[in-house]
Amino acid sequence: MNSLERKIVERIRREGTISFESFMDMALYDSEFGYYVSQGQRIGREGDFYTSSHLHPIFGVMVGKQIAEMWDLMGCPERFTIVEMGAGEGYVCKDMLDYLNQAGSGGQRPESSFYQTLQYLIVERNELQRRRQQERLNVYKEKIRWISDIREAGAIRGCIFSNELLDAFPVHLVRMEDKLREIFVNHNGITFIDQTGDLSSDAIAEYFRNAGIELAVGYTTEVNLRIRDWLLDINAVLEKGFVFTIDYGHPAEEYYSEDRNRGTLLCYHNHEFSEDPYQNIGDQDMTSHVNFSAVKRWGEEMGLRALGYCSQGSFFLSMGIDQEIARLAESSADYLFELGRIKKLFLPQGMGDSHKVLIQYKGSELPQLQGFSMRNQLRFL
Repeated sequence: MNSLERKIVERIRREGTISFESFMDMALYDSEFGYYVSQGQRIGREGDFYTSSHLHPIFGVMVGKQIAEMWDLMGCPERFTIVEMGAGEGYVCKDMLDYLNQAGSGGQRPESSFYQTLQYLIVERNELQRRRQQERLNVYKEKIRWISDIREAGAIRGCIFSNELLDAFPVHLVRMEDKLREIFVNHNGITFIDQTGDLSSDAIAEYFRNAGIELAVGYTTEVNLRIRDWLLDINAVLEKGFVFTIDYGHPAEEYYSEDRNRGTLLCYHNHEFSEDPYQNIGDQDMTSHVNFSAVKRWGEEMGLRALGYCSQGSFFLSMGIDQEIARLAESSADYLFELGRIKKLFLPQGMGDSHKVLIQYKGSELPQLQGFSMRNQLRFL
């Protein structure tokens, strides 16, 4: 056993079986040995996985264009705050600010005045990751401030953005047997094993009851309750503005369909995936898809109204990614190589279909966003 495995086993010996959510939390976020805390290169071509922001800077451009329109729809305030949660290596921030700074210098695009008004907050608890971000973003150090918790931000008027953050929240695992039961983690002296028991929280049963979901016998899936806590924290600081979420996931009807009866939990190690969370503990990523119907429902309970939901591909096409590709063709010597990477961001066979965009709004108005002008799929949530 490695150090993290021993630590988990010691906890089980003290407390008895632990929820899978607790196991996943330790595997990913343990302060000494967790996957996201350790020193190794985790993200990108040399790591275990890559995100949209690693493919091409145009991802940050599209995000920046939409946020600039948000600023315009809020009446072009003299101060607009972008809060990025889960900024990773800092690529989205860098590419977005590069684009907005250039637009501001040229003065030709609608975004030209936005750069001067914005301030950027990055929520990052991991000191190692924060140092990496600061090194990459040093040129914008006057624009960016780092905080450890979004509740340190104070009253926010602007946009709270995240890309592939919610999928990394620890989840409860459940299985329908004679009744809905939760999957706990035990250790038999040799390896970690699953063990079912009564639900650890009434909120799990309420989650399915409120959504009107009934699972068939043998159905195994996840419940991500931490998303609701995340929304509560956001709602506490967001005075007025937008919650801009990009992640891979489904509406509830698809998430809990018959053909997804083994759930969506996946583990990633050296760009290979498996369904076994009990191998490479502390040295592999674990994720589960996002139930966007739950994100919408919880948000509306707090006053965060959904403005639109669609695939990343539809969203980027609505935002004019074709125009940015045309500009790239005029200026890039490696146009065909870059185009191949860009296509993965919006074509159906790749992230264009697997990743979804949900934008929520807090305020008395109901803004119409360019990103949903082509295809608004809110009805499916």
